[in-house]
Amino acid sequence: MKILFTGASSFTGFWFIRELAAAGHEVFGVFRRPSDEYPEELRRRRVAALLPICRPIFGVSFGDDDFIRLVTGSSWDLFCHHGAEVANYRSADFDVVNAVRQNTYRLPIVLDSLKSVGCSRLILTGSVFENDEGAGSADLRAFSPYGLSKGLTWQIFRHYAQSRQMSLGKFVIPNPFGPYEEPRFTHYLIKSWFAGERPTVSTPSYVRDNIHVSLLAKIYSHFSVTLSQGVTRVNPSGYVECQGAFARRFAREIGQRLGLKCELKLERQTEFLEPHVRINTDSFDTDELNWTETAAWDELTAYYAQAMRGQS
Repeated sequence: MKILFTGASSFTGFWFIRELAAAGHEVFGVFRRPSDEYPEELRRRRVAALLPICRPIFGVSFGDDDFIRLVTGSSWDLFCHHGAEVANYRSADFDVVNAVRQNTYRLPIVLDSLKSVGCSRLILTGSVFENDEGAGSADLRAFSPYGLSKGLTWQIFRHYAQSRQMSLGKFVIPNPFGPYEEPRFTHYLIKSWFAGERPTVSTPSYVRDNIHVSLLAKIYSHFSVTLSQGVTRVNPSGYVECQGAFARRFAREIGQRLGLKCELKLERQTEFLEPHVRINTDSFDTDELNWTETAAWDELTAYYAQAMRGQS
């Protein structure tokens, strides 16, 4: 397939494009910034790694005039809208209205332009932390203003895609982890272990759904090929367990590969500002996807071993 893909420089976007290209698809990756204007070193590394495997389009934003010209200048088999406004996404002051505006900018024109060149298949990326997604405790409210923006973006996409009789798939992401991820939970654990420290897990009781990003990418590629007519969704699931259990799993897998003493300090969680449980629900045959858990842990370990030694 010939695929137009936004959000190419993100952690999961990098992995999705890599897997789509490996499956033989021709992927045109859209980057909002020029190639030399990404301030984060890790993001620059992801962009550089994508250049040999996709057709990069730099300095173009979803819905702008250059994007419309890009859409109408060729034929497409699939449009993947993975890009989203994420600036300050962890903050309670995240601007929901602005994010939705950016995520859906001139959407009717974009969809009409896609249809004019014969493309009627779309995939929109969602999050298990948005409203009405996954399964969990209490009501399925959005975790944050950012999650709310993702849910509203989906509603708008669904409305305009259905009115044009376009096939729309929603790919709902849980908690991915793996090589090229921004410094978050698993990076904190490994950095602490390499420094000879014992990291603290402050929210061990939350039940979450952590998934190897390489498996997530395999499922995304599979979904892109099998996308059916109408509106469909997939909610890929990985390790469903409390965060304390996942931290112990992570410590065991990394420790036995690197010979590190991967100790943990699990605090007693008394505050629950987020829903106790939020998980995805769809499992997949990993043999059919040609994915092996052992190889994924090996790749992750090798990546962090090189990254941590480079910092020493």
